[in-house]
Amino acid sequence: MSKPIVLIAEELSPATIDALGPDFEIRHTDGADRTALLRDIGDVDAILVRSATQIDAEALAAAKNLKVVARAGVGLDNVDVDAATQAGVMVVNAPTSNIVSAAELAVALLLASARNISPAHSALQQGEWKRSKYSGVELADKTVGVVGLGRIGLLVAQRLSAFGVRLVAYDPFVQPARAAQLGVKLLPLDELLAQSDFITVHLPKTKETVGLIDAGALKLVKPSVHIINAARGGIVDEQALYDALAEGRVAGAGLDVYAKEPCTDSPLFTLDNVVATPHLGASTDEAQEKAGIAVAKSVRQALAGELVPDAVNVKGGVIAEEVRPFIELAEHLGRIATSMAPSAVAQVTVEALGDISAMDVGVLELSTLKGMFSVLVDDPVSYVNAPILARDRGVVTTLVTEGDSPDHRSLVRVRMACADGQSLVVAGTVFGIRDSAKLVEVDSLDLDLPISEHMLVFRYEDKPGVVGVVGQVLGDAGINIANMQVGRDAAGGLALIALTVDSAVDQPTVDAIAARIGAESGAAIDLV
Repeated sequence: MSKPIVLIAEELSPATIDALGPDFEIRHTDGADRTALLRDIGDVDAILVRSATQIDAEALAAAKNLKVVARAGVGLDNVDVDAATQAGVMVVNAPTSNIVSAAELAVALLLASARNISPAHSALQQGEWKRSKYSGVELADKTVGVVGLGRIGLLVAQRLSAFGVRLVAYDPFVQPARAAQLGVKLLPLDELLAQSDFITVHLPKTKETVGLIDAGALKLVKPSVHIINAARGGIVDEQALYDALAEGRVAGAGLDVYAKEPCTDSPLFTLDNVVATPHLGASTDEAQEKAGIAVAKSVRQALAGELVPDAVNVKGGVIAEEVRPFIELAEHLGRIATSMAPSAVAQVTVEALGDISAMDVGVLELSTLKGMFSVLVDDPVSYVNAPILARDRGVVTTLVTEGDSPDHRSLVRVRMACADGQSLVVAGTVFGIRDSAKLVEVDSLDLDLPISEHMLVFRYEDKPGVVGVVGQVLGDAGINIANMQVGRDAAGGLALIALTVDSAVDQPTVDAIAARIGAESGAAIDLV
């Protein structure tokens, strides 16, 4: 069997290749060369990029086998996440790989701005000794405003606290009590702008944050303020910042990011009171190695069909170890229920009962949909596009958790409501040291049947001789029975026979069994 193909489109840390291991065919291309990219992406299973490779709708359309796009870094400006989601392609990044490097650079820019390091260095290079001209300011006892108290903003605040500063922050998503625990006082943005001696920006770039620090905001600041942006270009309005610096309404600035990159001709670069770097936030050996190893691990998980905590277009996040065995179970139950459904499915309810209900089990809803649509559509179904398939077909999904599970420590139950008004219920659990999956309920009838690659389920009116007939027909077809369970609600009432068999059962054999036993319904279920 051929190995999955991983295309590396930009220079990555050698540790990335090591982390991928020997299970993949590794290819290389120049992602910045559009022609080469579209030529080389056609048959690959995964592509690893940094920031120069544009993965848009055109590239995704050319990538017929693509399952995962991995960005060895934090930002995803160069990846069309919506188009990837529509195509069923998982997008992953390395959200924590560069946070230390980015925080350290922000602190470096702040210190360089406070002490005029950049122009003083340039003057020395030109043979000029200008001690008095480049006198700076101390950080001690100053107020530092952190705009965005996320992972990087928090690291910056922690590092600057050692300088004896007063820390204030603006972040509408952080509770004041949490900020107080960190030694930071939360303020509205206008108050932070008015009080701060240094302002450092650590927000993501969104439609709400673009231009947040604009001309109006810069009218609120002290003329002695230094403004640092090592987050994303465009959050600070560059023209407004230039005007404020040139007019003496802002004392200095430290910039690592710009609205358009690469940027080599900004008027900001002409000012002595600006220290600027070419987007170096993640440019450390350590950050690149961390990013490469993180996305390599994600690629391995994604190509193995697992959920990836760092996937940006898949619900799920970090999955508790206790929940993991139930992910495959939920997918199996989705396939089993859909194979048995009498008509089009209109609504799906996934119930997580017992011990697992106390954990984050959102992944079970997702996994059930994946199993369901694997039966209904010919195109590949992934954790990425399963919710889109449900939305496009008008299938309503609900997740219910309940701590009470009388018969099993943990149970997953799938309820399906069909378009013709009929319904179906299946439930399962895992057991043993290997967490093997078993089917324990179909339409309120109790079972205890290991879930297998090939299964048969028939519903019929209870009567003698059914087991023998089923065995005879399967025997005549050369199909061996591995396990069998029979359930009924009462003698002569609704009954069900469920079997696991060693090979797939064709539809004529299913029809023959159904006819011989007078089955209300019958289904062959293949879980491969």
